[in-house]
Amino acid sequence: MMLVKDSMPPNFFERYNENGETAKQLFIKTHQGLAKEGGKWLAKTSESCTLVAALVATVAFATSTAIPGGPDQRTGYPLLEGRPAFNIFAVTSLVALCSSVTALVLFLSILTSRFQEKDFALDLPRKLLLGLTTLFTSIASVLVSFCAGHFFIVENELKFAVYPIYAATCLPVSFFALVQLPLYLDLSLAMIRKVPQRSYKVHSHGMHHHY
Repeated sequence: MMLVKDSMPPNFFERYNENGETAKQLFIKTHQGLAKEGGKWLAKTSESCTLVAALVATVAFATSTAIPGGPDQRTGYPLLEGRPAFNIFAVTSLVALCSSVTALVLFLSILTSRFQEKDFALDLPRKLLLGLTTLFTSIASVLVSFCAGHFFIVENELKFAVYPIYAATCLPVSFFALVQLPLYLDLSLAMIRKVPQRSYKVHSHGMHHHY
């Protein structure tokens, strides 16, 4: 038995404390409350973001199907096709629809998660980070597509006057994004930060091997 023990690497055998618990079992036991609170916060946040994503998806779908200026009766192509504002409207409305649907799926996947301990390591933070990214993208795209579509109905002498109004319309979204920036940065750092390597130097009086 000693020959087998000496020939194996030190991390081959699991180590137990005096209560017969491994380090993983002890960690899960002592962090049950934190995992429970984190699950509640994630569920509440995902519910709110799901409602917003569904609303944005509805607006984006209605916007993408409404062609500014209408189609040409002979060719069926949009009358305003080729204009810069129309191109911006077409691209941003499509981006808003795709990103809002993606955000909706991501937040629904969080709500249907089992919130196990291993999910908090990478799966749930990654879904939340991608969900917030696509949600912010969809909201910004909806605003840009609205401004581009509204630009066609403004008279020429008023075109420069609406620019401050468009900027003021984007202020609430910008403020909300700034408020959520610390959370976004924390999630980003958690995704790219390396986990410290486990040390196998364990005091003999606290842990012992089971064979």
